[in-house]
Amino acid sequence: MSHQLDFLAIGDITTDAFIRLSDARIETDNPKKERELCMRFGDKIPYDFVEVVRAVGNSANAAVSAARLGLSSGLVTDIGGDENGSACVEVLKKENVDTSFVRVHKDAKTNYHYVLWFKADRTILVKHEPYDYKLPAIEPAPKWLYLSSIGGNSEQYHYDIIGYLEKHPEVQLVFQPGTFQIKLGKEKLRKLYQRSSLFFCNVEEAQRILGTEETEVKKLLQGMNAIGPEIVSITDGPNGAYAYDGHMNEYWCMPIYPDPKPPLNRTGAGDAFASTFTTAIILGKSVHDALRWAPINSAYVVQGIGAQKGLLTREQLEKYLAAAPSTYVPEKI
Repeated sequence: MSHQLDFLAIGDITTDAFIRLSDARIETDNPKKERELCMRFGDKIPYDFVEVVRAVGNSANAAVSAARLGLSSGLVTDIGGDENGSACVEVLKKENVDTSFVRVHKDAKTNYHYVLWFKADRTILVKHEPYDYKLPAIEPAPKWLYLSSIGGNSEQYHYDIIGYLEKHPEVQLVFQPGTFQIKLGKEKLRKLYQRSSLFFCNVEEAQRILGTEETEVKKLLQGMNAIGPEIVSITDGPNGAYAYDGHMNEYWCMPIYPDPKPPLNRTGAGDAFASTFTTAIILGKSVHDALRWAPINSAYVVQGIGAQKGLLTREQLEKYLAAAPSTYVPEKI
């Protein structure tokens, strides 16, 4: 690659097999009162259908989202030398995502997840293949680097990414941590948090990162900002999204975009929000305007199966923004 990318995502890629269930139930009769997906043990459980969705994952979704919104976008990821890996790369190419930094491990498998889809929500059976992660030579450096979910044997890989960022102080970092990155803890990834221009998570993730049971979102925004990120956005499902703009010292609350119809599947809503917010900032929008952009893409992603089918082009997004109700505006808190 010889041209500079606007947006380069780093993270795992997978194929999701959506298994639509109808013969199941949700239980909360457990010590932690957590919602549990229940089916009859030892029985044959019918399912409605299976739909296979290629080239997904937090970072892959973000790369596709940015490309559809008009940025030059690429992905740093690892795949196996199998049919699934080749199919994922073809999807990325069709979406105009640069695949120069896709590393192929010829004797390994490509990640493959099973999504148990019940009503509008999902439970995902995940398996991250143990790749020998190595950061490729990324030259020229991108304008923005977007880091999200990577497998559990990648601690050193994160330190390599930190080293790359130290050599390229001009690169802006977006951090949307996945499960393993949150488990590593904020101390081990302290330099990533401190280096982040933009940071995204949901309320529960913010609580885990900060080690708190605090529920007031403004205090969670303050806590996340205190460990480094300049602009922090925390999503809260149907309650909308919140953001703190460290440049302006402003706190915002944003309602969800009115759903065109009830959500079909919520997979990918968070990725759509974070990548769209980021794209708006890259295009010179304010945090106020980025908060108006992001929920629209989330609203349309949940109308389809998988995390990418409903992602909008910039033209589509601006059309829906123009049609938004007068109440669809961020409020200062």
